[in-house]
Amino acid sequence: MKAIKVMATVDQQGQLALDTPLVISQNSRVEVIVVILEAAERDEDDEPQEKILESLRQSLQDAKVGKTRPVSELWNSLDAE
Repeated sequence: MKAIKVMATVDQQGQLALDTPLVISQNSRVEVIVVILEAAERDEDDEPQEKILESLRQSLQDAKVGKTRPVSELWNSLDAE
């Protein structure tokens, strides 16, 4: 038996939507155990991987066209937070 941990969302019809696809070598039937996080356990800073990847793609595109900022500006904005 192999265990894979992934995050998912349950919709109003009770269907699971995985945040990321499962990477497995063959089609197979699986057993699913659902752990429902309490509000206090949720980390609001956790962004879905798709959103992070899109942000990285946009940043790469910006860098390719010269749309960049000096590192000193980045540090200043981090210090302000």
